[in-house]
Amino acid sequence: MSELRFDDRVVVVTGAGNGLGKSHALEFARRGARVIVNDLGGSAFGDGASKTAADQVVEEIAAAGGEAVANHDSVTYGDRIIECALDNFGRIDVVINNAGILRDKSFHNMTEEDWDLVYNVHVKGAFKISHAAWPHLREQEYGRLVFTASAAGIYGNFGQANYAMAKLGLHGLAQTLAIEGAKKNIVVNTIAPIAGSRLTATIMPPQILEQLKPEFVTPLLVKLCHENHTDTGGLYEVGAGWAGKLRWERSRGHGFPINSPLSAEQIDGKWAEITDFTDADHPASGQQALMAIMANLQNS
Repeated sequence: MSELRFDDRVVVVTGAGNGLGKSHALEFARRGARVIVNDLGGSAFGDGASKTAADQVVEEIAAAGGEAVANHDSVTYGDRIIECALDNFGRIDVVINNAGILRDKSFHNMTEEDWDLVYNVHVKGAFKISHAAWPHLREQEYGRLVFTASAAGIYGNFGQANYAMAKLGLHGLAQTLAIEGAKKNIVVNTIAPIAGSRLTATIMPPQILEQLKPEFVTPLLVKLCHENHTDTGGLYEVGAGWAGKLRWERSRGHGFPINSPLSAEQIDGKWAEITDFTDADHPASGQQALMAIMANLQNS
């Protein structure tokens, strides 16, 4: 089994001062990549700033013989982060959108500031850095992007309406970029990791956190970013030494005649059939999803 190397590749990892981002940065560097270690150095709740976290990761990479540069910009200034990569290494190959914060509150108590801060870091930040990198990836006809979602985005979680919105939104962005980047050899995927970090420390007991090492997540991410990986637009759950891919599932549904008005009572009468997942299908694109609907037009 040959090693998945990243020699001569330039990798940007956001939120790389701690937890998952640090694990990703160290592993890419170990595999030969030149790494931009981005971290504003704020708290898990979006407060403050410090250069220490990113600088320490760069020192650790250098001590192991790797090559890395620290960047301390907020991801909302994503163009500066990409400029840092270009100024120091002359190119950009891989973007890992990992930076994130929490502002957990029940929706009843959530403020607009709680909503906006989470949106700005997770969604707008990922947009800004990916948008800044995109023309360079297109021009060289090569790129790998990974967005970091969460189980909260996939399934919902009490007290995390803002976080869940942001995390599932990132997967929607990734799916579209996968389509738009396909002809230019730009592969885009999403991971929903479970790992011990500053963010999960507030919702999991210490004995569990100690076992959910970030290093159990990074290997899947490395695979998704390697040049030999061409599967795009996927969503993967990963953690604790386990990895799996998710896909949409849809019931067969029921088609009603369109030559007469449709009533709520008709929907109610077929509710069991509409929600029955026996022999469910798995549309993998908008075009596939439309097929059942368009077939109903032809059959009516």
